[in-house]
Amino acid sequence: MLPTLNDSDALAVENFREYLRIPSVHPNINYDKCVSFLERQAKSIGLDFAVHRITPEKPMVILTWPGHEPALPTILLNSHMDVVPVFEDKWTHGPFAAEMDEKGDIYARGAQDTKCGGIQYLEAIRRLKAGGAQPKRTVHVSFAAEEEIGGLQGMKDFVKMDEFRKLNVGFAIDEGIGAVGDTLKVFYGEKKNWKFNVHCTGDTGHGAGLLENTAGEKVQAIVDRFYTFREQQEQIQEKTKAAVTSVNLTVIQGGVQHNVIPSEFVLTFDTRVPFEQSQEFEAKVMRWCKEAGDGVWIEDLIKDQVIPNTVLGDTNAFWTAFKSTLNQLNLQFELEVYSANTDARFLRSVGIPAIGFTPNRRTEFRIHENDEYLNVNVFLDSIKVYEKIIPAISDV
Repeated sequence: MLPTLNDSDALAVENFREYLRIPSVHPNINYDKCVSFLERQAKSIGLDFAVHRITPEKPMVILTWPGHEPALPTILLNSHMDVVPVFEDKWTHGPFAAEMDEKGDIYARGAQDTKCGGIQYLEAIRRLKAGGAQPKRTVHVSFAAEEEIGGLQGMKDFVKMDEFRKLNVGFAIDEGIGAVGDTLKVFYGEKKNWKFNVHCTGDTGHGAGLLENTAGEKVQAIVDRFYTFREQQEQIQEKTKAAVTSVNLTVIQGGVQHNVIPSEFVLTFDTRVPFEQSQEFEAKVMRWCKEAGDGVWIEDLIKDQVIPNTVLGDTNAFWTAFKSTLNQLNLQFELEVYSANTDARFLRSVGIPAIGFTPNRRTEFRIHENDEYLNVNVFLDSIKVYEKIIPAISDV
């Protein structure tokens, strides 16, 4: 049953659905409509507005709520504007229609990842400002480009710019994942993101022959080794719940004609590796390539540096304020190292303590899946959570 919405809730839902209707989907995104939408939000709420461009087509949008002690290190609330591609024929609702069904479920790409977070930040600030609040520390709300393809020409480059350094960020919250039940997740670190191509080269010839030293034989050797390892990691995870390395073959390229043995196949792997296991895993991959035969080599696509986790404890006053707020709200949570990757790792790489957090509860996991949705009540409840978190961390 759909809830009866008061004016502020109705406005929040309207803004969320409008943002979802902007098809900021890979590849080759035009972010202009996102920028215009966010500029209107800034004017409506009464926030400062700025756009910093990594390249002319890749904007970083910053909405700022000035604090009454602006010299203090600031708070950054981050989300991203881009979303992953859709298979439209697999959706029961238009992926950019933001339709709401009779249960209040709002369907759209980005509903969970992560256009919800950006709007929830802004609507919480709208309500706080309407109540006469002003933070002690300045609060920046950032909307990043290109997060879904690794943050290149997005946050990874932005943290190196003078415009970012001038923000004087002392603590950041970035996206997490919602909870299927009631226990939320707080991420204080991430696995190493290593995406790479394995080039398998060999002799070419007629497809009717049984040539030796073919690219296909080397593909078999590589795939066998990676997926044997993958099965081992699944077993470890099932038995111990320990952090493991995820391995997935995501792209296969090669071949010129059905009766010609190709000289090369290229396999793309997406791996996410606990940092303490990264050296050992990299050595394994190099050994597997050597065992597969001559002419097998690695081309790195994305390879993160070693980035320390955010330290949580009494020495981190922002974390203490954040944790106390969740406790006051009687929200259960558990701490984890995120198995995927977000822009938070780039913030940590320049020494900024950052956590990944999404307060959406009782939500089926639909990130990157068909029929991604978020329930309207869950969306609105999360705004209330941020109404408590934002003043708590900004008044540290």
